[in-house]
Amino acid sequence: MDRVILHVDMNAYFAAVAQATNPHLLGKPILVAGSLGTRGVITCPSYEARKYGVKTGMTVPEGKRLCPQAVVVSADAHNYVTISLRLRELFEKFTPKVENFSIDEAFLDITGTERLFGSPVELAKTIKKRIREEIADITCSIGIAPNRLLAKLASGMQKPDGLVVITQDKVAEVLEKTPVEEMCGIGPKLTNLLRMWGIKTCGQLARFPVEILERRFGKVGRYLHLMSKGEDGSEVPLYYYYEKVKSIGHSCTLKTDTHDPEVAQRYLLQLCEQVARRLRQGNYQGKTITLVVRKPDMITVSEQTTLKFFTDDGVQIFQTANKILSKYSVETLGVRLVGVSVSNLTHKASQLSLFWEERRKQLLLKAMDVINDRFGDFTVAWGRLDLKNLHQNNLISPAWRPNKKIYFGRI
Repeated sequence: MDRVILHVDMNAYFAAVAQATNPHLLGKPILVAGSLGTRGVITCPSYEARKYGVKTGMTVPEGKRLCPQAVVVSADAHNYVTISLRLRELFEKFTPKVENFSIDEAFLDITGTERLFGSPVELAKTIKKRIREEIADITCSIGIAPNRLLAKLASGMQKPDGLVVITQDKVAEVLEKTPVEEMCGIGPKLTNLLRMWGIKTCGQLARFPVEILERRFGKVGRYLHLMSKGEDGSEVPLYYYYEKVKSIGHSCTLKTDTHDPEVAQRYLLQLCEQVARRLRQGNYQGKTITLVVRKPDMITVSEQTTLKFFTDDGVQIFQTANKILSKYSVETLGVRLVGVSVSNLTHKASQLSLFWEERRKQLLLKAMDVINDRFGDFTVAWGRLDLKNLHQNNLISPAWRPNKKIYFGRI
C-alpha cells in the first residue's frame, strides 16, 4: 500500500495566535517581537504586514518603516505552547503516527484511514474545519504526498490556507522546475554551492552525476540525489515516540550594545541559570557548553568547550561560558546578543551523590527550583544576578516540540 503523508503547517502561527486571542487585532498588520523596544527582532509578521515587505528577522524599526501602521505585540510563549498541544491532540484523533516537526507544523501518516475518515483531501478539509471550530480561528496549509519530503514541499506551495496534493505520477513533473532551495534541508550555503555548478532546480540536480555529489558532500550527496527525485523513506513515528533532545539553550538581545564586560557577564549569568533550570526540569545534564556572541555589526561568532563531566548547575555552566567570553574582546568589538547552550546531553541519575558538598548543592538547586516554579522565575537567585535588570524572554524556539516519553524507537 502506498503511503499517504500529510504535512500541516500553521500560517503565520505566532501572529495568527495573537489575532485569534485578541479580536481587536483581526485584519490588522501586526509584528510579533521578542522585545517591543527599538532593538526587538520580528519573529513573525502577520500576512497583512507581509504585503508591505515585512519579513521575519527584521528589527522592529525596519518593519515599522515598511509598514508604519503595524501593531507591535510581544511574543506569548504560553499561548503558543497551549495551542500547539491542542493541535497535536486533534491530530492524534485521526492517526497515532504524528510528528511535531516544530511548534507550528506536524506530519501525519494517514495511510489506510480512508474507510474511517474519507479520502486524504476530505480528511485534510476536516482538520482545517475542526481547527477553526474547536481550537482557534487560525488557518493552516496542508500538503498531501507519498512521503514526508514531498508533503512538506506541497504545504509550502499554497499559502495561506492552502491544500496541495502531489501524487506519485506527478512527482517528476513537479520537481522538474522546483528550485532546490525549496526542498527541506537545503539552506542558503548549499544552494549557492549548487548554483556554482549550474544547478538551480531539482530536475537539474536529478540529472547531475551522483558520483560527483558523493565526492563533494559524502553521504549528503547521495541524499541530495534521492531528494531531487522525490525519494524519502523516513517514517512518521508513533505518537509515543519523541526524538531525544540534543541541546538546550537561551539567547537574548541586549537592551543596548555594550562594550562593558560586566554587563555582558550579567546577561550571560542569567541565561546560564535559565538553561540550567530547563536542564533540571527535563532531568538532563550536559557537558558541551557553547557560547554565541553577536557583534553590533550583526556578525555572529561562537565557540564551545566540552567538560570532563556532566552538569546541570548554572554556576558551572556560567564559569565555563565566561572563560570563552574572556577570550572575546568585549571592550573593542562590543556585544549586541549573547547566547549559551548545553549539548552532549544525558539523563540525570536519580540518586543523590555520595559526596556531601555535591549532595548539598543538588538539594539547594532543587529547593530553588521548587520556589521559582511556584512563585515565578528568579524569585530566589544567586546574589550575583542583577534582579532589577533581568531580561524578560517571552520567546519560544520555533523548533519546540512537545515532551513525549520514549517507549519505542522509530518504526
